[in-house]
Amino acid sequence: MSEAKNPIQHAGGPLSAVSAAMVALHKEQFGRGPTTARSNFAGPDTLVCIMQDAFLPAERSMVEMGEAHRVRETRMWFQVATSKRFIEAVEQIVNRKVFSFASASDPPKGVVMEIFVFEPVASQNGSTPEQSPD
Repeated sequence: MSEAKNPIQHAGGPLSAVSAAMVALHKEQFGRGPTTARSNFAGPDTLVCIMQDAFLPAERSMVEMGEAHRVRETRMWFQVATSKRFIEAVEQIVNRKVFSFASASDPPKGVVMEIFVFEPVASQNGSTPEQSPD
């Protein structure tokens, strides 16, 4: 996918726009969205959106029945099926290419995390920043 030419403008800035987009996509996909969402950069190339009160009443009931693993697994499959839409939304807002995307959930706490890792921005001399070895 090519990078967006015109990033989406949002009154609260790009991080607010990412949070709003994630809530809207969750609402569209699950019939209701989280009640709170906050996005932050975690370094120069990583963006994390944390959403709370993100689960459906039936999912909360499953957690109460001791089936949080089933909720987590089902959410993971939904996210895999719709990941392209999440990536496209963030790329358009932030005007950066997503290199990697992951979604995680903590059903007992009602929290969903959307994690976007961007391709490194080229430095002024045209090379990419060095990455630290693990």
